[in-house]
Amino acid sequence: MSKKSVLVVVGTTKFEDLIKAVSEKRFQKLLFSKGYTHLSIQIGHGEYTPADSESGSGREEGLIVDWFRFKPTLANDMTEASLIISHGGSGTIFESLSLRKALVVVINETLMNNHQTELASRLAKDGHLVYTFS
Repeated sequence: MSKKSVLVVVGTTKFEDLIKAVSEKRFQKLLFSKGYTHLSIQIGHGEYTPADSESGSGREEGLIVDWFRFKPTLANDMTEASLIISHGGSGTIFESLSLRKALVVVINETLMNNHQTELASRLAKDGHLVYTFS
C-alpha cells in the first residue's frame, strides 16, 4: 500500500477543538477506510494533549498517527501530504493552495481577526470547504 497522508496544522494557536476532533478514533478509522495511511497532527500550544501523543506516534486500525508541537520539516510534510487540514489563520493555507493540495480549512471564530475572516470568506467563495466549530 502506498503512503497517503493527512497533515493537520494549527500553527501557534490553542485550537484544541480541532486537535480533539482529529484525535478521535472514529475520525482516524474513517480516514483509514478512505485509503489514508498516515495522520500527522500538530498539537500547537494548548493545554490538551492526546493521551497517545506521549510517545509521539501510534497506530489506530492500520493508520499511523504522529503528534508534534513543532517540526523543522513541516514544509516537506506539506509537499508529501495528500490532504491538509488547517485552521483559518495559518500561513500554511497559502502554501497548500500554491502546492495545489486538497485542503480543508477549519474556522474558529474566537481565534480569528479581520484578516482571517476575509480569508475564510475568500476560501468559501472559491469553493474550498470551510467548517465552523461553534
